[in-house]
Amino acid sequence: MSYLKVSKYNKLPMDLQPIEIVERKGRGHPDTITDGIMERVALELNKEYLRKFGGILHYNADKSLLAAGATKPQFGGGKVLEPMLIVFGDRATTSFAGETINLENIVVNAAKGWIRDNLRFVNPDEHVKYQIELKHGSAELTDIFRREKGLMGANDTSAAVGYAPLSRTERIVLETEKFLNSHGLKKDFKETGEDIKVMGSRSNNHLDLTIALAFVDRFISNESEYFRSKQEVLERLTSFLNDKFSNDFEKIDVHVNTLDARGRGVQGVYLTVLGTSAEGGDSGQVGRGNGVNGVIPLMRPRSSEAAAGKNPVSHVGKIYNAYTHEIAKRIVDEVGEVQEVYVWLLSKIGWPIDKPALAAAEVYTRADFSEIKKQVEEIIGAELENMRDFVSRLIDGMVKVY
Repeated sequence: MSYLKVSKYNKLPMDLQPIEIVERKGRGHPDTITDGIMERVALELNKEYLRKFGGILHYNADKSLLAAGATKPQFGGGKVLEPMLIVFGDRATTSFAGETINLENIVVNAAKGWIRDNLRFVNPDEHVKYQIELKHGSAELTDIFRREKGLMGANDTSAAVGYAPLSRTERIVLETEKFLNSHGLKKDFKETGEDIKVMGSRSNNHLDLTIALAFVDRFISNESEYFRSKQEVLERLTSFLNDKFSNDFEKIDVHVNTLDARGRGVQGVYLTVLGTSAEGGDSGQVGRGNGVNGVIPLMRPRSSEAAAGKNPVSHVGKIYNAYTHEIAKRIVDEVGEVQEVYVWLLSKIGWPIDKPALAAAEVYTRADFSEIKKQVEEIIGAELENMRDFVSRLIDGMVKVY
């Protein structure tokens, strides 16, 4: 590591700032679907490379797109007119030392597995088409995997930032989506789909939550039933939020499907055939959804790299993106006087990933900074020495990246 810098953070922590905007896209949102599928592809490629070749070979599967299909929602059940299309793009090694892998089978089976695990009403054999556009990698980047005996050299000159802790607004936005997509709520309200978006806006201690929640048409007989069900879901959610977050905010306002208009039938409600807008209304792309900590924090610095689908052994856009958040969390957990911290890592292409060109932290604390600084430096140094274990967890899928 050529440079380590720990400095004081001179702004107020996020919870003390007057305004904050936070978003989360649920597992049925087209952007989250794309992230989830491409990360599943990456994990299956990891397994196959390790099984056949004893190591991870060059690939990146993060330039991918979900193109919306076409449906005709109707009360009581509509129709799928055209399937969705997933385009798998970027690079992947298909042969090494005379052996090959069946890339198409791995990629398509990974996608179908993710869909079956996460989208109750999408049949991956009928409702989705698959287009494989993963090409062979560049010679120089591929050669990185032949040069290194230990940790890989960085595949790019890139930077990432992570922070801790989550603010109260970030926590409630995250927990709201998880609650609405929980097994318990789906059991009681089977008519709610997986496509959920939560937008949180805080002004001082007043929070406004605006939620888009897809409903599944086969379980809704008419317009009155739709609005009755929406009200019941809203009441259940409001009770959950009041029980868990009433001490965090003076007031919480919750709105669900604000585009709805009574008297307009199917045209005036958020009704879907499969529980996701990807069926006909919206497309998705890797990197447009949640950050590695599960939220989209519009008031904070955020890494420009998407993590899902990237190679876990050399792509710093994945490694540093996730590791900065983990390092930040450890600092907050172990140094009690730190109220908020931002951690930055900057790579230089070809340099070992555990030796970044710059490692930095900005710390907000009211305690003696000289003592805090020393502790933070020690934690960052220890984490960089432990990079190999973190990479192993990324390979195994033990680190959440979307």
